[in-house]
Amino acid sequence: MGASSVPSISIGERAKPGAGHALYQQIVGHAMEHGKAHSGYHNKNYVLPSTGLMAQLLGAESGMSVTVRMRRAGVLPVVIRTWQNEAEILRAVRAALPHVPECLFEGDGFAVHSYVEGVPLSSVCGNGKPVDTLLIEEIARLLAQVTQVRRGTLPALPASWPSNGHDGQAFLQTLAHCADQQIRRANLRAYGGLFAALGIPEDALTRFAERVPAMARRPYSLLHADLHRDNLIVTYGGQPSLICVDWELATYGDPLHDLATHLVRMHYPRHQWSEVIEAWARAMERTRPGAVNGVGKDLDHYVAFEQAQSVYPDVMRAATSLDESFDQKGLDEATSAVRRALEVAQAPLRLRQLPSEAEIESVLFRWRISRGKARNGLFSSFRTAHWKPDRRVPERPDFPYRAVRGALHAEGAAPAGRVFKGTGHLNSVVRVPGIEFPVVVRRKVKKVFRRERSFLSEHAVLRAIEISRVSVAAPRVLALGESYPGKYRKDSFAIHTYEGPLDIDRPPNHPVHGLLPHEADRLVDQLSALKDVDYTRLDPAAGEAGYRFYSYLSEQLVLLVENLPKESQQLARQLGLPDAGRLRQILARHEVTDRRPILLHGDLNPWNLVRRDDAMALTIIDWEMAVVGDPLYDLVRHMHLTPTRPEIRDRMFRRWERLLPDAYTHAWQQDWRVYRWIEVVRSAYVDLDRLVTGASLDAPNVRRAVDSYAMTLAAAIASLGLPVRATANPHLARALA
Repeated sequence: MGASSVPSISIGERAKPGAGHALYQQIVGHAMEHGKAHSGYHNKNYVLPSTGLMAQLLGAESGMSVTVRMRRAGVLPVVIRTWQNEAEILRAVRAALPHVPECLFEGDGFAVHSYVEGVPLSSVCGNGKPVDTLLIEEIARLLAQVTQVRRGTLPALPASWPSNGHDGQAFLQTLAHCADQQIRRANLRAYGGLFAALGIPEDALTRFAERVPAMARRPYSLLHADLHRDNLIVTYGGQPSLICVDWELATYGDPLHDLATHLVRMHYPRHQWSEVIEAWARAMERTRPGAVNGVGKDLDHYVAFEQAQSVYPDVMRAATSLDESFDQKGLDEATSAVRRALEVAQAPLRLRQLPSEAEIESVLFRWRISRGKARNGLFSSFRTAHWKPDRRVPERPDFPYRAVRGALHAEGAAPAGRVFKGTGHLNSVVRVPGIEFPVVVRRKVKKVFRRERSFLSEHAVLRAIEISRVSVAAPRVLALGESYPGKYRKDSFAIHTYEGPLDIDRPPNHPVHGLLPHEADRLVDQLSALKDVDYTRLDPAAGEAGYRFYSYLSEQLVLLVENLPKESQQLARQLGLPDAGRLRQILARHEVTDRRPILLHGDLNPWNLVRRDDAMALTIIDWEMAVVGDPLYDLVRHMHLTPTRPEIRDRMFRRWERLLPDAYTHAWQQDWRVYRWIEVVRSAYVDLDRLVTGASLDAPNVRRAVDSYAMTLAAAIASLGLPVRATANPHLARALA
């Protein structure tokens, strides 16, 4: 096409239907051939002079430098966008800030802006370096100028936006919901399982929004919302000295949000924060004095939000970096980046316990392998899961080794709704091609240290139940081994049958509010059936003469208290709980009748029971705390851990006594309260330690237990026959309540 045949396009005119493709070919092709490229995360920018054909297309002065901005294809949605059209924002801003770039032309997937002469601040003063005081003053002036843009010139706001133009609480809650919708949910299919495996709850941002307090009234205004060193251009001429670019993330709301995002994304040294805040307040006092109301009290809430929402883009960027560099160096860098992101977000999102670096590395490795072949790097040849079988669980005809590889390959890609993180395990539910039933891949959470010791191997217990053919609904263990063995990592796993709904996208249903009558009957039936499991291969000493289960149980509790961390022991003493020696004396006052031992589950909390739609009613899962002992204990511990109405309790005891021979049940009426008592005492120590250390607080059974700790403590003190101690700090007892 000759120059004379190209239609002239006036500045600011949008491409007409049908013209976009031809103009794209002319402008974008010229830019890519002759322009100087500057790649950002969201856009590719080409800077070049508009000469000849380019100038005619734009209706611009020949030789004028322009920036052709092209949206990068396939970029993850990792930001909040209030408006989709940057050109409309730029047109609204120019009255208050005449030096910002002007949109000369909009096409399909690209735009041409006037070029701002200068260098990004990042090129002369990198992240982490102190910023000159005069520059800080100029930045504060820019932020204040942005608030002068009239609301009427801006594009229409989304329907979900707060109607009250002064409500900081409503605005911050809106931001949190936008981040959840536009960042977390938008990436849920590819990254939801990764977030879950790293311990980020699905409702983390929703809960953040619920905790936002009422704030001082500040008038809403336009906000740049992304003012960092790359977006601040230091001009050559000095008039003005700074110009802010990249307005695509601009929004409308509380000016404190602009200050908070600027503080965090500029990477100021911490000692400069107060200087920046003071400069901002002075500039705002001159132009929009209402914006400084409550800044000292409310700014932290916006900073916390910026730190909270950033965990999602930071984790996704670290994970996708492995596409380009899937070797040990790349994996180390991605692991460190994820760890930093989790540490920053831990307080605002209330992430209780962060995974170790080894766990993060394993999660990233599994996630990357599940996505197929990487482009580059030492591990790029890993197309399927490598593993080493543990021969204690032999290959099964119904789940051969090829199926194990399929389960491990699918594990890393499991979506969020199929990844469950409990007190001791990370569980990923997957389907394997060629296998009719779903399975769960279980990995121990390495950093979790359980105060209550486990003595029997879960795989051996499940195998014993399966071999016995008793009427107990429990998972079948399908495989045991180490994945990705060798020089790089050894990550133990087990694969069990999945005992949730056949539609694995539906969550399992647990009797968290207590058992229904028919469920209570079926649980008693299953606990009674355990008498026919041969426990001698699991614990040969359990049935020997002189074996006394209550003595064993008491001594385990004493050892637990003895091995608590110093901080937990100190707080226990302050609250009136006895030390290990005194507790041993108190426990020795009681005796329990000897009954014939059987295999016990040992931890029948509601989340270890899964409702089912057949005659069995319940499946019993998570057998890692199994032990051989008094059958009465399993029943009483279940009643302690699960809300149990008196009529359900009596029903279970009556059925249990009727089903089992007298050797298993005699004199139970005088003993069951002793077991209930010892469980209350155990909870007083275990739950206090969880409150002190933060261990496993994300697990629902743990969260419910610690939420009622004040009642647990009072019951334990009373049952021990000890006086209620007046703590030196009266606020301590009030805090626990």
